[in-house]
Amino acid sequence: MLRTLDIRDMLIIDRLELEFQPGLNVLTGETGAGKSILLDSLGFVLGWRGRAELVRAGAEQGEVTASFDLSPDHPGRAILQEAGFEAEDEVILRRVNSRDGRKTAWINGRRAPGEVLRALSDTLVELHGQHDDRGLLNPRRHRQLLDVFANVDKELDSVRKAWKALSVAQKALSETQTKIAALKEEEDYLRHAVAEFDSWDPQAGEEATLDAQRRLMQASDKIRNDVARAGDALGQQGAEGSIADATRWLADAAIETGGRLDSPLSALERAVVELDLAQRGVQECLDALAFNPSDLEDAEERLFAIRGLARKHGVLPDELGPFADGLRSRLAALDDGAGQLAAQKKAVTDAQADYSFAAQTLHEKRKKAAKALDKAMGAELAPLKMERAVFVTNLSEAPAGPDGQDEVAFTVATNPGAPAGPLNKIASGGELSRFLLALKVCLTKSGSGGLTMIFDEIDRGVGGATADAVGRRLSDIASGGQVLVVTHSPQVAALGAHHWRVEKRQTKTSTTSTVVALNAGDRVDEIARMLSGDSITDAAREAAKALLS
Repeated sequence: MLRTLDIRDMLIIDRLELEFQPGLNVLTGETGAGKSILLDSLGFVLGWRGRAELVRAGAEQGEVTASFDLSPDHPGRAILQEAGFEAEDEVILRRVNSRDGRKTAWINGRRAPGEVLRALSDTLVELHGQHDDRGLLNPRRHRQLLDVFANVDKELDSVRKAWKALSVAQKALSETQTKIAALKEEEDYLRHAVAEFDSWDPQAGEEATLDAQRRLMQASDKIRNDVARAGDALGQQGAEGSIADATRWLADAAIETGGRLDSPLSALERAVVELDLAQRGVQECLDALAFNPSDLEDAEERLFAIRGLARKHGVLPDELGPFADGLRSRLAALDDGAGQLAAQKKAVTDAQADYSFAAQTLHEKRKKAAKALDKAMGAELAPLKMERAVFVTNLSEAPAGPDGQDEVAFTVATNPGAPAGPLNKIASGGELSRFLLALKVCLTKSGSGGLTMIFDEIDRGVGGATADAVGRRLSDIASGGQVLVVTHSPQVAALGAHHWRVEKRQTKTSTTSTVVALNAGDRVDEIARMLSGDSITDAAREAAKALLS
């Protein structure tokens, strides 16, 4: 519910502060007084498209602030929370338009992007008029409006869940089909490559090991001769024998030297230990250098095969194992594809059946509601002096989607025998206003959802008893909610719970527009003016009092 509207330096408004109330709020005033500017300013702070130039002449920027009360279950709370704003009981919108055209918006004191502002505004305010393309005149909204009348939230939720499940199943099937088709194109390559990898089974680090073994075996003859000669030099005929002789000779002499040879003898003992280690290492090397000539051929063949596989597939030798695992995985996916496709096709079939059932259930409820809406519209049109008009809600098949398979269009025929057509193409201005009002009455019987509804001269072209009927229906819609009406009809104005007059004030140098809240006496004069024109007569005042009573 709109509580306050603060406008500064917008068009011909320099400063205006308004406090709106629940119920039916009427705004009246002479043509050109600035009623449309008031709506333009409200639309601006809500993020709607409007005039390009809004800043008052001579001002650096224009600014509009609007505050709304949010009920605990207001749909705007979900939008605020999703956008990262705290959902409080009051939401304050502020938007500034600078002289250079830049626009900046805030929600509860925090900068807000335009898309969040517009999404939130759709839950706060609904505008209706003869040229309204945001509300009832937009054919794309007719299905949504019928769903509100039909109260199909549960069925619509089921359809959306079924559609999402169907979309997920179809996407999975499509991805698998695409994947298997691609694998089919490389099936020969995969089978040959996997067979080749299975044959050689390369291991990580094997290429380096084979290369070292090959080099060792290639140089083994020369190396073996040198190592063997070294072994002989360390043996009994060489170092080992010499150390043994030296140890024996020194041991014999040690008795006569008084311990002077103890240290040399200890060193020789340690040398014997180290010499033994050297001999064993030499022997192990000789054993390793002993190989069958065919071992070299085998090592070279495997080494060249591993390197060839690496070059063929563009990977490092140590990466051949994981690469081969990837090929095996793709081949397994191809071999298992038939079973996977069968399971996914069944999932799509089951999901399609669930969606069709949910969509058909929703269709039946919409079909029943369409008849009820047509009947309700007939009852509402009669008091509006359109008892001969026919309103028909047409349902036709539409492509399947998250909202079902129904296309909804509101059509009218204003006279018996006349062809029916779209609401915004068949009815005249006055007729269109009454169609819109009757439709809104039918659609809001279940509640306004916390919306502030604005009717911009929806009573244009009607008067007398018809205007009175229009006013009473606006009053009914406002019961338990909030409606703002811009009107030139005294019958409508007299039924308002709160009344404001829009005035234009002119001086030699400036023109400004303001809005004045009217008390009981002021209302009599304003409605008398609407009845009689500039010269307010006593008869007009009496007529105004009669309307107000």
